Amino acid sequence: MTDISNEPQHVLDMYGPDVHKPGSYARNCLLARRMAEQDVRFIQLYHMGWDQHSNLPEEISKQCRDTDQASAALVQDLKQRGLLEDTLIVWGGEFGRTVYSQGTLTDTNYGRDHHPRCFSVWLAGGGVKGGVVHGETDEFSYNIAADPVHVNDLNATVLHCLGINHKFLTVQHQGLDVRLTGVEEQHPVKAILT
Repeated sequence: MTDISNEPQHVLDMYGPDVHKPGSYARNCLLARRMAEQDVRFIQLYHMGWDQHSNLPEEISKQCRDTDQASAALVQDLKQRGLLEDTLIVWGGEFGRTVYSQGTLTDTNYGRDHHPRCFSVWLAGGGVKGGVVHGETDEFSYNIAADPVHVNDLNATVLHCLGINHKFLTVQHQGLDVRLTGVEEQHPVKAILT
């Protein structure tokens, strides 16, 4: 499964030049598609190093160069092979970033701090409408202005796409049955579902 020598050149080109580097994000995206073809039920990819408290202009360019083409190729490749409708892709991090500068501000070097109020996640395939933007921040991208999605609602949405009613999925924790989506009333985000 990890031998990509039989992949057509046009497919390798779609993922970008890093696809030839074992361990790269691009190679892992291609391997994820190959695993999906073999009915692997859960695949998780990581891309480390998004913590730009300084040197943001240079570092974010590198991160995006690593991830943008390969992530788009994975979606396109799954779609071309008829696998996207049965595969849910969830792409995100654990928090957002402030829009204002952190540290010394120069033309070429500055950073941004953690921002847990507003952050973006994108979903593709597996029961999610394409091309939908849900949620909105204020003009400073600091506070939620419309259609907030709590992380527990996001989890309920993912579970819904996997065919699991989150209200019935509990785990034992310290003697209690605890839902993965919390104890409050959570709902899948219907506006983004097909």
